[in-house]
Amino acid sequence: MLFTGLEHTAIASPAPKALAEWYVSVLGFQINFEYAGNYFVKAPNGAMLEIIPSEGPALESQMKTPGLRHLAVMVADFDEAHANLKARGVKFLAEPFEVQGNRLVFFSDHDGNLLHLIQRRQPLP
Repeated sequence: MLFTGLEHTAIASPAPKALAEWYVSVLGFQINFEYAGNYFVKAPNGAMLEIIPSEGPALESQMKTPGLRHLAVMVADFDEAHANLKARGVKFLAEPFEVQGNRLVFFSDHDGNLLHLIQRRQPLP
């Protein structure tokens, strides 16, 4: 599996089905449960996202605006995953970089939510 997981969180979307399908087609997740316009997408490692219908206008946010800022997507092969996303036309915020031996690159999903690929030199304790 190219993309091996991310932590569970809920995302409110104006188009939950379209966003769920983006996670399926781009990151290889699967829709494993749906009800009343809500979709759960599951990563190969079992981590899930719940995508729910949003209400009201979106608030403007930046990389360090208070609140939830990104989802970290674990990968087995950083270069292959990055190339795969580039080939799919995914929008990157900048070039890949390294921090304390960990490789990262930020990008956005179908709705503009921030994600980043991460390949850690060593797992966190």
